[in-house]
Amino acid sequence: MNAINEQWPADPETGVLRLITAGSVDDGKSTLIGRLLLDSKGVFADQLKAIAGSKYTRAPDAQYDLALLTDGLEAEREQGITIDVAYRYFATPVRKFIVADAPGHEQYTRNMVTGASTADAAIILIDASRVADGELLPQTKRHSTLARLLGLQHIIVAVNKMDLVGWDKAVFDRIHAAYRDLAVRLDIPHFHIVPLSALSGDNVVRPSSLTSWYQGLPLLPLLESLPLDPHKGNGRVRFFVQWVIRHQGSGPGAFRGYAGQLQGGAWRVGEAVQVLPSRETATIARLLRGDQELDEAQAGDSITVVLDRDIDVSRGDLLVDGHAQPVLRQDFDADLCWLDQQALNPARLYWLKLGSRLTQARIQAVQTRRDIHELRAVEWNGTLAMNDIGRVRLRTRDALALDDYGMQRTTGAFILIDTATNQTAAAGLVRLD
Repeated sequence: MNAINEQWPADPETGVLRLITAGSVDDGKSTLIGRLLLDSKGVFADQLKAIAGSKYTRAPDAQYDLALLTDGLEAEREQGITIDVAYRYFATPVRKFIVADAPGHEQYTRNMVTGASTADAAIILIDASRVADGELLPQTKRHSTLARLLGLQHIIVAVNKMDLVGWDKAVFDRIHAAYRDLAVRLDIPHFHIVPLSALSGDNVVRPSSLTSWYQGLPLLPLLESLPLDPHKGNGRVRFFVQWVIRHQGSGPGAFRGYAGQLQGGAWRVGEAVQVLPSRETATIARLLRGDQELDEAQAGDSITVVLDRDIDVSRGDLLVDGHAQPVLRQDFDADLCWLDQQALNPARLYWLKLGSRLTQARIQAVQTRRDIHELRAVEWNGTLAMNDIGRVRLRTRDALALDDYGMQRTTGAFILIDTATNQTAAAGLVRLD
């Protein structure tokens, strides 16, 4: 367990870090993002002028209400809470950031799942003044559980509002010990923890003179130093066909290509690929990015693939290489976070969307339901209501190419869609034996 910030190499990886802030109501998530934007020079003068003159400001005189930089909905500003996920972009000389500000209320847990599904890191905020005794709040446990289930690479605990407890090291140590115990129970392998004040900016971008007892990095330098995995999926090549491109007629010289984004690994012209679920094989004849010919494509590249022979390939098919192939299954287990106001109905069919693949599915059984207070899965033979998390057994109409979510997100994550309302009913994580 990494109790205090591990010192990563001084030459951090560049690129884009996607992160989400989470925690309980009024822990200061929006204010912290506003502080990061302001102190990293990511706010325009007219934006500052607008929030300074806002009728919803709750900041003391001569201070900006930084939460207004992310809480843009009228209802959010009226109530002083975050309701929907807000995305903000900023950059430093070292790295670019995409940050999602997630709501803290339990009823908006589904919004947190949405924001975290594409994140690399989670900042779990804790209001030091509310948990000075070291007793963590339920939402801290819930969001930490979700961050673990979603396989986020990095978890940063931001102990906020330390100014309200006089920068007391003993308070920080109690919170640190409580979260370390939580991490053990959730099997979180390591985390970082930072004492700070989002309102005043102490330990957010620059070290604070008020925490001589803290030897770690301030929050932003820590975020800049986190190592990223540029080729997620352990090198497994996964390519969902988004669009079949045809032109120049149907003669011998007609063009037929398959457009999509390469996830994991790399492709080179001349390599063999297999199409799933048909299991047909072919060789890569050309790789194109727009009208540019490529010899090689890397993970994350949006490309068009041309094969050396005509085979039946349609939208939703998956192209893979010969290494570490996914399994083809109709029956599998998954962790579901139920997002719809209508509870799960085992008697109904749902649309299941995995990548660009769409099929029908039925939930055969709910096996367990996660008790957030006890931090464990308990046997459950009932249904799942909004914001519930449970392990289920599904059966799909068609065989799907699947990976365990912990190994590959692309073929390990899916959504369920209500066939009557077209509402997203659940987010699912494939769990293979």
